[in-house]
Amino acid sequence: MNAPRTWLPAPIEIDLDHKGRLTVPGSDAHVPANRVAEHLARMVAVPRWATDIHVYVHGWQTAPSSATRTAMRLLRQSLDLYEGAPDRYPGLKAGYRPWCVVVRWPSSSLPTLRGYRRIRDRAHAMSAEGTGHAPYVLGHLLGYLDTERADPTAPAVLANQNGQYLHLVGHSFGGRFLCEAMQRAAERPPVLGWSTPHDPRRPFTVDSALIFQMAAPRDAFVRHFGTLFPRDGHPGAPLRGPLVLTHSRWDRATGFWHLRAEKAPGIGHSGAGAAPVPQFTTTLLPTYQVYEQTALDHRVVNVGADWLYRGSRRTRLHPSGAHSDFLRPESSHLLLTLADRSR
Repeated sequence: MNAPRTWLPAPIEIDLDHKGRLTVPGSDAHVPANRVAEHLARMVAVPRWATDIHVYVHGWQTAPSSATRTAMRLLRQSLDLYEGAPDRYPGLKAGYRPWCVVVRWPSSSLPTLRGYRRIRDRAHAMSAEGTGHAPYVLGHLLGYLDTERADPTAPAVLANQNGQYLHLVGHSFGGRFLCEAMQRAAERPPVLGWSTPHDPRRPFTVDSALIFQMAAPRDAFVRHFGTLFPRDGHPGAPLRGPLVLTHSRWDRATGFWHLRAEKAPGIGHSGAGAAPVPQFTTTLLPTYQVYEQTALDHRVVNVGADWLYRGSRRTRLHPSGAHSDFLRPESSHLLLTLADRSR
């Protein structure tokens, strides 16, 4: 008789409007910028039983309900893998109890070049400093989670002796949101830092970031997101663990459409082409294979998924190709491995 599967609670859903403003649940009204932190404090309560907090942000052509289902499917697959073969994830021997926040935003458009550019420009407007509230909202969200969660390095006398780890997961344009949020959050340590009696300005850190098929130029981490990583004279960085990026040449959204819209293929098609830190390239593994530590222990890791993210016969004819073909157990295996190695 099979053992009962671990209960997976429904995620907390954070909705943004077309301008990137946090909306009040059940209405079209938005939360004023000066009330965002207060609203999140009421809405988001991290349970003490959770070992890992996952924040998921979706990408292009995704309905709100679909975003929630995607996050739940990735985590359900992760739990199944963990329970089916716990020896493959020795860092999780004390338990893996995920808890999830899903950030949802209006990302639908016609599957045309004009539609792609529209959503690209909307993502930029929502994330750019001074023009949109998305980084402000996400930055407060990430900061709130980090302030409230247990310190992973705290003594074992805490109720949760292994602490709570924060993992960011994005798809497509959702990756741009998360990168911007990390940078913006790191700029506000008095608001978003850890609250400890010894060092109230201790910067928060993200334990891992996994972006599936990122819709951004291949040099985005040089042009837009360079402060995610330590620099000369600035050893601290908001991202403690690796930034992992999947790519597949069958992804037409970040290949053909990105080439036409941006004059170059995107990260989701060809991987990151430049970064302010050394990169490493590896391959997405089947669920029965264990990732070598040397394959993931880098600041930026490009993961080739050509062999799996190919799309079905139907999606191969779709304008986006295999852009959304990441809902695989192998993807959850990678997500779970990152949680495992964060210990």
